[in-house]
Amino acid sequence: MEENFEGEELDDNIIILNDEDGNEVKFEFLDLIELDNEEYVVLLPITEDGEEEEGEVVILRVEDNDDEDAEEESYVSIEDEDILNRVFEIFKEKFKDDFDFVD
Repeated sequence: MEENFEGEELDDNIIILNDEDGNEVKFEFLDLIELDNEEYVVLLPITEDGEEEEGEVVILRVEDNDDEDAEEESYVSIEDEDILNRVFEIFKEKFKDDFDFVD
């Protein structure tokens, strides 16, 4: 089951995504990674009190809208564990000096 998100970008790399139920969820944008001609965003969830959640990041595939005039992008959850792992490995390599990763 794919989950689609439509995003709105705010200041300080904060993105508010609307999930399929219309709920707003805040994330900090960490990186945009290209893999096999697809783009993926790496996001860090932010809690209700505005604090970043420690732990897992969220990786979503960027899906361009068919309407070229639309400014919003859609983000789709990824079911393929291999793709998730490959994107995360690229992210970890790029940010190995910035974050403490736990395997």
